[in-house]
Amino acid sequence: MAEVALDLDEQTPDLEAAMQEAVAAVESVESAAEAEERNAEGSGNSTPIAVGAGGGELDRLRREVAEYRDRSVRTLADFDNFRKRSEREREELRKYALLEPIREFLGVADNLDLALQADGSAEDLKRGVEMIRRQLQDLLRRFGVAEVAAVGQAFDPSIHEAVAREESPEASAPTVVAELRRGYRLHDRLLRPAMVKVAVPVEGGAPPPAGGEEGPAL
Repeated sequence: MAEVALDLDEQTPDLEAAMQEAVAAVESVESAAEAEERNAEGSGNSTPIAVGAGGGELDRLRREVAEYRDRSVRTLADFDNFRKRSEREREELRKYALLEPIREFLGVADNLDLALQADGSAEDLKRGVEMIRRQLQDLLRRFGVAEVAAVGQAFDPSIHEAVAREESPEASAPTVVAELRRGYRLHDRLLRPAMVKVAVPVEGGAPPPAGGEEGPAL
């Protein structure tokens, strides 16, 4: 389907060029015919212009005008039909673009249904869910989806969404210390940022030791 749309896009300039060429030819021939008529009128010849060599040339030009006009009308009609067909095919491509990915994910939905219907212990159910999760991750990787690195990484607002923060004497720069929701990329485009907790350097220097000296008794 994508290849068909690409071919149609490649043909569009050719049709436009043909249409413009036909219209230009019509205008050129019409201009020549008008010039011929003006020349005949300016010569003061009272003989009807259709008679003689000049009239024959003018008739030929008029026939060419009619021919080019008819050709340009057909070209415009062909181009309009092509445009409508191209729009229909593009709409169909957009409508069914996810057909194959969704078909692949139906297997995951089937396995979830089986897991819900199966009898067994909580441990068996957990193992089944883990297997389905691995199946889902494999499918995501096949379609170019990758997880956004989070825990232990320097905080990057372009791929991380900070929803919590804490001061830490061990942090020299904002650093992700917990991932609350995983983020994903599709190839080089961000699908959604990772929702994270960020550790930041302590403001005003290091805090006092936990077992510091007690103040004087009141």
